Amino acid sequence: MDAKTEKSFYNRSLERALQILCIFNTERQALTLGRIAELVKLPKATTMRLCLTLLDYDFLRYDEQTKQYSLGLKLFELGSVVYSTFSLQRIASPYLTRLQLKLAKTVFLGVLQTDELVYIDKRDDPRNPIRFASHIGIKRPPYFGMLGQLLMAYLPESEVDRLLKKIPLVFLTKRSITDVAEFKKRLKAIRKDDYFIDEEGAIEGIAGISAPIRDFTGSVIGAIGVGYIFSSVDEKEKDLIIEEVRATAREISQELGYIEVKKHVKQWGEHKPS
Repeated sequence: MDAKTEKSFYNRSLERALQILCIFNTERQALTLGRIAELVKLPKATTMRLCLTLLDYDFLRYDEQTKQYSLGLKLFELGSVVYSTFSLQRIASPYLTRLQLKLAKTVFLGVLQTDELVYIDKRDDPRNPIRFASHIGIKRPPYFGMLGQLLMAYLPESEVDRLLKKIPLVFLTKRSITDVAEFKKRLKAIRKDDYFIDEEGAIEGIAGISAPIRDFTGSVIGAIGVGYIFSSVDEKEKDLIIEEVRATAREISQELGYIEVKKHVKQWGEHKPS
């Protein structure tokens, strides 16, 4: 992209909005409209329009009593996403390496960010000449493959509906599910099993097994998965991969502070013998 093209794509209003956010710091946590306009060197009317837009999206908040603006909860939310991603990648790294060495398969780590599946780490098998196209940083539809569908399984149904409306299901292979009702049944089954086997649902000839990673609140914040050539793995090896992927996901979750609560075997209506 040349300088002329870059200039034509440059958004001055966005730059000014970002300048407003950047003037806040530990010493300037709350500012009046006039002080903001002074610091960003903009007319007060222009500053007000920008601040009102930032308020609408929760990037700023306004105190009616003090007549001051401060940073909004949306920045805290986004910062938490960035922090958890960095923490997840750092903590999971040695476990991904160990899993790859144990199974001699390609290992992936992914999260849902900005309505997309994002691969944040990967371990290739150096002995395998075949390389998976998905690499660190690449983005896919939220329902893509073993990681995307597993992560969607733990979202609220309203969020699933929103994502599917924004990014409708499409045929990726002859085994892809494009019916929403059927897709939701699959998500329910994934939640019940607490792992997912994807067999050629995203890429012809490729299969994968994934499991959820939870943080200290019990929320699913990421997924670990092992990919392999579908025809190269028999049922015995598949069971081994399931066991190892789930065990690795549990270990990473525990590192993140998750404490697994065993399900109570007692059913409603049961009584202790008198």
